[in-house]
Amino acid sequence: MTNTKYQNLKNQMIQELFVLQGRKYTHEPPDSTELSNYDNHPADQATDLTDQVTEMAIGEHNEQQIEKLEAALRAIDDGSYGKCSECGEDIPFGRLEAIPTALTCVEHVPENKVPTDRPVEEELLNASTERPIQDERSIVDNEDSFLEVEAYGSSDSPSDQIE
Repeated sequence: MTNTKYQNLKNQMIQELFVLQGRKYTHEPPDSTELSNYDNHPADQATDLTDQVTEMAIGEHNEQQIEKLEAALRAIDDGSYGKCSECGEDIPFGRLEAIPTALTCVEHVPENKVPTDRPVEEELLNASTERPIQDERSIVDNEDSFLEVEAYGSSDSPSDQIE
């Protein structure tokens, strides 16, 4: 691989780093649509929250990209760029063109594991009489759920009846 190819990749990464760092310092939090949430419709509050979470996610992604770019630029400076950090073999130039921040060959790419732990609420939301919920105390089949709820009170309780 020629120095010109490395230099082109380096220039591309420096430019991308400059753009990302510029976004980092000019970032302003999204404006709320109202001065007070007291009389806001829940949908307006949800929109504001979604905007804030989206901005946070984009900021986190940009931070990760900045870290990857800085690591790749350090590898160029110390001469290890283009070699797999795990096995030491040359990384194909096509891979470097596609992902300039790649520091490993395809065989040694770290796996992005999808979390398998899900919120406990999903067990309840997906339950039915065909698939009862396994509880520590017993099996809940939802057929007697009204009786369980009624134990806490209903409109037929003595306090609700007119004398």
